[in-house]
Amino acid sequence: MKIAMLARNPNLYSHKRLVEAAEARGHEINIIDTLRCYMNIASRRPEIYYNGEKLKGYNAVIPRIGASVTFYGTAVLRQFEMMGVYPLNESVAIGRSRDKLRSMQLLARDGIGLPVTTFAHDPKQTEEVLKVAGSAPLVIKLLEGTQGMGVVLADSDRSAKSVIEAFRATKTNILVQEFIKEAGGTDIRAIVIGGRVVAAMKRTGAEGEFRSNLHRGGSAQIIKLSPEERSTAVRAAKSMGLNACGVDMLRANHGPVVMEVNSSPGLEGVEKATGLDIAGMMIEFLEKNAEKGSTKTKGKG
Repeated sequence: MKIAMLARNPNLYSHKRLVEAAEARGHEINIIDTLRCYMNIASRRPEIYYNGEKLKGYNAVIPRIGASVTFYGTAVLRQFEMMGVYPLNESVAIGRSRDKLRSMQLLARDGIGLPVTTFAHDPKQTEEVLKVAGSAPLVIKLLEGTQGMGVVLADSDRSAKSVIEAFRATKTNILVQEFIKEAGGTDIRAIVIGGRVVAAMKRTGAEGEFRSNLHRGGSAQIIKLSPEERSTAVRAAKSMGLNACGVDMLRANHGPVVMEVNSSPGLEGVEKATGLDIAGMMIEFLEKNAEKGSTKTKGKG
């Protein structure tokens, strides 16, 4: 196969691993800087140009689109889809998962466990939002945040009100969620590929840090999931329509709750924690499915 990978930084561990895995299986793979692509949006003749040359002959595309370039990145990916190139994850599915509010609504629609989550527009509704979300501590998230950035833990009702009002004053969209204290500063990331969990790790935040992201100094170790946790991860991926993703969950007293579904999960932490070849599994999924050439949108919403 000839594979295109949409990525801005070829030196990231995940991107190098995907290149290694593809080449080890005899495929040609090219890393294409998403923002340096431009498109000819013509009826029945869609084209993509890169460094002055028309891109052609690709069988599959791996989107590793950064959160800050989601809009343009998904536009480029749509163009590949229009050209009949099979995507590891489709543009519509990536758009769903990147919109925190939309993804929470879709997960809730499908009956998937979530923390109590509230969203409102009117700054005058702060008191009402706090009543629905429950008493502090509360987690306040920017809709556009990523890798733990834009996430604040308010440890009292007064501080929660102050943080909410500060964000609202800047017209910033936020979600307010209950804090799952029993999770103890740890979360679970399950990697789902092709409708099944292929790996899972437990992430623990650095000392004094409630966020467990590895980018923020957290640590990871292999973990065995319960049947309910496996089912939750698979259903969450299906709800978003993602073929390959990381599903982040917390162990609440009432069962697993999903915090986020990541369409471009980092591979370093999970590969090192589990010893598994996750990059190879992604390439294998493309081998099995790219020939079908299907780019139908999976799921709704």
